[in-house]
Amino acid sequence: MIELLPVEGLPEVRPGDVVADLIADRAELRDGDVVVVTQKVVSKAEGRLAPVSSEGERRRLVEQESVRVLRRRADLFISETAHGFVCANAGVDLSNVETGWAALLPIDPDLSARRIRDRLRARAGVEVGVVVSDTFGRPWRNGLVDVAIGCAGVAAVADLRGLPDAQGRPMEVTEIAVADQVASAAELAMGKASGIPAVVVRGLDPAWLRESSIRAEVVRPYDEDLFR
Repeated sequence: MIELLPVEGLPEVRPGDVVADLIADRAELRDGDVVVVTQKVVSKAEGRLAPVSSEGERRRLVEQESVRVLRRRADLFISETAHGFVCANAGVDLSNVETGWAALLPIDPDLSARRIRDRLRARAGVEVGVVVSDTFGRPWRNGLVDVAIGCAGVAAVADLRGLPDAQGRPMEVTEIAVADQVASAAELAMGKASGIPAVVVRGLDPAWLRESSIRAEVVRPYDEDLFR
């Protein structure tokens, strides 16, 4: 059984706050748990905030955070960030932040996840994984989903190639985006307006609990991308 356990009662996060301590004070963690934390909370704690008082300033922020603009329609940019993510407006987000400010993506989300994981290990004495999640749109499909932009202690991708399928035939191309699935599952317990920015996911396959990296395992290299 996989359980989704919201971490309730988290305060408004400010620059300099230690996210792991806020979670450890409010969650009973066990070995094998995976803690999913929203990007917005991580960005606030790391001070990844920028003032924005006009549409022109927002546009300049998007251009600043982009290494490549792939498409543009009016004020919507589809751009590539320095992390290799292709997303709307380079991840610059005005929701759930104070008026006049925008949240930017963490500089290194994998490192952010490792720092939270290491602090939780020190505080709670348990071996857990951490996923930093963010909301992305999807090409050719309506609707938003949460995906992993950083992870530590949980597989980003589970490679099933070579293993037998239900008919005993070896699978040739199956790689499961474990961290993305965990992020999307956790979002079901968060909601967009409920004020719950962290969820403990319990009951994952122990084989998935290993060191990993979104940057190394999930981000598709430019020369393998058919659409850029």
